Amino acid sequence: MEKFYYYFRRYYKVVFRGLLFAASVAIVVILFPREGKFKYEFQKGKPWMHETLIAPFDFPIYKTDKQIQTEKDSILKFFNPYFVYDSSTLEIEKEKFRVFYYKKIDEYVSKKYSVNNNDSRKQSFLTNAQNFEKFSINILTEVYSKGIIEISEINENYKEDSRLTLIKEKIAEDYSYLDFYTQKSAYEYVISSTDKYLHDNNVKIRHPEFYKSVNLYEFIVPNILYDSKTSENIKETLLKNISTSKGMVQAGERIISKGDVIDNPVYRMLESLKHDFEIKLGSSHHYQIILFGQVIFVFLCFLVLFLFLLNFRKDILQHSLKTSFILMVVLLFVFIASITLRISDKSIYIVPFALVPIIIKTFYDSRLALFIHIITVLLVGFFAPNGYEFVFLNFVAGIVAIFSLTNLYRRGKLFLSSVLVVITLSLAYFGMAITQEGNIANIQWQNFIYFAFNGALVLSSYPLIYVFEKLFGFLSDVRLMELSDTNQKLLRELAEKAPGTFQHSMQVANLAEEAIIKVGGNPLLARTGALYHDIGKLNNPIYFIENQRTGFNPHDMHEFDESADIIINHVREGVEIARKHKLPKQLIDFIKTHHGTGKVQYFYRSYIKKFPNKDVDISKFSYPGPKPMSKETAVLMMADSIEAASRSLTDYTDVTIDNLVESIISTQINDGQFDNADITFKDITAIKAIFKNKIANIYHARIKYPEKN
Repeated sequence: MEKFYYYFRRYYKVVFRGLLFAASVAIVVILFPREGKFKYEFQKGKPWMHETLIAPFDFPIYKTDKQIQTEKDSILKFFNPYFVYDSSTLEIEKEKFRVFYYKKIDEYVSKKYSVNNNDSRKQSFLTNAQNFEKFSINILTEVYSKGIIEISEINENYKEDSRLTLIKEKIAEDYSYLDFYTQKSAYEYVISSTDKYLHDNNVKIRHPEFYKSVNLYEFIVPNILYDSKTSENIKETLLKNISTSKGMVQAGERIISKGDVIDNPVYRMLESLKHDFEIKLGSSHHYQIILFGQVIFVFLCFLVLFLFLLNFRKDILQHSLKTSFILMVVLLFVFIASITLRISDKSIYIVPFALVPIIIKTFYDSRLALFIHIITVLLVGFFAPNGYEFVFLNFVAGIVAIFSLTNLYRRGKLFLSSVLVVITLSLAYFGMAITQEGNIANIQWQNFIYFAFNGALVLSSYPLIYVFEKLFGFLSDVRLMELSDTNQKLLRELAEKAPGTFQHSMQVANLAEEAIIKVGGNPLLARTGALYHDIGKLNNPIYFIENQRTGFNPHDMHEFDESADIIINHVREGVEIARKHKLPKQLIDFIKTHHGTGKVQYFYRSYIKKFPNKDVDISKFSYPGPKPMSKETAVLMMADSIEAASRSLTDYTDVTIDNLVESIISTQINDGQFDNADITFKDITAIKAIFKNKIANIYHARIKYPEKN
């Protein structure tokens, strides 16, 4: 048992990363559709490269999505909406009219005539009023009998020859839209009929103003009402009854011979056979074998990924968080692809797979970004429709995204990359489509809209990168650009309290950036690290020579070992300040390592000179380290030492500058300061040449413009 715990403590990180890969394989296999894989690859317009294909079973020839959609559009175009006849509307409106009319008569009579019932004028008016009532009831009856149709969004744009289905007394009959009144035409008919009646009876009728005030059209409401429930149910039934197939292929029937060109009818048969074959195979007793095959395929993909990391990016495998990030990106896009394919086959074109290399490249390098992208599209291509087409389109789009996005921190570059991804997808698809279809007319143009959405989603890389930075503690170029802005609070404070140190840091940043561009690495990281490497000098700026302007040196009041401790402490204090201001760990590494485990040479030598016979505790004069662990931190150490030492030169000839650079870097190499850094002899030679040239330029500027230095 103790042996087991020993091995577990020793190898638990390896076991954990192995479990990460195993879990990734399991998740991808779960996301794979439970169906077989058709063993033949084919493309429309190209020759059939396999043996003669005989139908292994009966299967229908499925229609294309476009054909089915055309049939649906035809049904919807000629579909007659359903209406119901409301027989109660007439009686309700007649009763409303009578109540209104009698009340109006009573008010008018009480106003115009005496209470005496024998008044002949009053009787004459009441008689005429009764006649007008009969006329009004007859008009309402006539209009409602013909029918007043309800105007709605469904039928307001109907043409004159449009039809509808009317349900009246449980009997459905087709009618023309013009067989009925609209509410507007019914108004007009009632008004014109009333005007005609009053005109024809002008001699008999007294007080015409009374009848004109009776607005009979107010009692016109629709009695033929749109039946949305019945219409939608019948429409849904008609759409469901559309056949998804057109024709059958019998078992044993020859589908295509080797060398025959795959034209459109044969392509439909092959696609139909592929569809039924995969479903039958996936739902049969071969399910376990298919699952085993999927496990092997996915396992091999992740094994290749593991071997790539092991041989070329071992630093990622040594950190569980970095390994988790790589696997999470792959799983995320496989999951998104799986979900979108359940919605629609074509929706896979909307998924911005170009984001994979963009995100990976932001935190690592182009080679790793391309490899992760290939693994991702291969995994999705296994279950995506037209796998070759999918892999090809996204492969070229990913390459374009990698090479076009050289600087993510420039917003214009990201927009340009997005546009280039859309153009690449469109051109690649157009080329494949005209090869398969043989003409432009049959190209599915809606796919270009999907590509446009794809490109737009590429722009989401900025918020995604921010999320990954926070989740995994990474440092992107966008964040580095923000931190390298000299208007940052901490850099402004450094410029104000320690202007000499700030100028020194700026010069070191220029040197380091130039060197990293030459030997390879992240120049923005090197520059930003250089700007912050000496922030520990904020606490005691006057103790550092670049900030001493009056000739007063506070070290004169201290012993050499005390002064050395003050100088060394700027590293520890710099780390504390950086953590207080929540600077990223990667920048704190620059602060820790920019002196490595070197010595404070001036005070060390001065101490030995003063106490030649005394034992020296060398740890009091040595920086705590660690040594530089990357190419960027190693370059910073060289640039920092050389720039600081160059300020004490009195002779700026090429010889003195060459000797300075060679001496400092040779000393650092002999001290083993670069043993842990990924830097070669060839790199160091190139760095020396750059530093010699840059220091010479700086000195020429100092001589020419002494007041600025």
